[in-house]
Amino acid sequence: MGFRPRMLMLVLTLFEMFFSLGATTKNATFDQNYYVTWGQNRILFFKHGQEVQLSLDQSSGAGFGSRSYYESGFFQMRIKLPDKDSGGVVTAFYLHSNVGIHDELDFEFLGNRPGKPIVLQTNVFAHGLGGREQRIRLWFDPSEGFHYYKLLWNQHQIVFFVDNIPIRVYKNRVVHGVAGYPHRPMQVLVSLWDGSNWATDGGKTKANWTQAPFQAHFQDFNINGCRSNPHSPNKDCYSTKYWWNNRNYLQLNSHQMRELAAVRRKYMTYDYCTDKNRYPIAPVECLEA
Repeated sequence: MGFRPRMLMLVLTLFEMFFSLGATTKNATFDQNYYVTWGQNRILFFKHGQEVQLSLDQSSGAGFGSRSYYESGFFQMRIKLPDKDSGGVVTAFYLHSNVGIHDELDFEFLGNRPGKPIVLQTNVFAHGLGGREQRIRLWFDPSEGFHYYKLLWNQHQIVFFVDNIPIRVYKNRVVHGVAGYPHRPMQVLVSLWDGSNWATDGGKTKANWTQAPFQAHFQDFNINGCRSNPHSPNKDCYSTKYWWNNRNYLQLNSHQMRELAAVRRKYMTYDYCTDKNRYPIAPVECLEA
């Protein structure tokens, strides 16, 4: 009987080590993997390039992007959102193809009035088609401290994580001959901008510029991805030589599936798959196999 608890503890420890996605020995500075894309005078660097602050005022926001494009990988960022009355303010961490047909994977944080929850919206664009929004209320205040937001993208699935908890899975499946899955090389992008026309209460709540500047902070500029060229894709990006393409990442394990189900049950506020007014016929990717 004394052996079983020790074995159980060992199994649980190995489980946590294996599924603590994003563990890395790297400690990249901002300049190694990213560059400022816009709003150069509204970005500050701290801790020798280990932390970045973006600012938004009524004139402009700011953004940065990865120096390389990627065609698969595991992408993450530690983010602390604006801590003021942030209605109408959008903080975004996303992947975007930029070239040719539109593919995109989004984390969009939709600010709110004090005392109301900040909404996390995820979206998937594939072959030029988007409109795949899901929204959740976070179970913590994302303006009080840093949290990890992560994307796993391989040839089988895309998984959105908050810290190590999966909040969304988008499978690569072919339904009735229709394949809607992002596969083009994409750049990692981050931005802070004014979304007053849509972000909060459908655009009814505007940015309160008396609270400006709004400031978001970002850490962890490591990237685990297969580099690719938008004009000449890398055929090796689905190879199992990259850890995120191995069999252990082809689907969620049972523990992760329970976590995902709990998030959907407790915190989801909108799912395009169940929006009958918008989609009288459910999109093909919503038809579970």
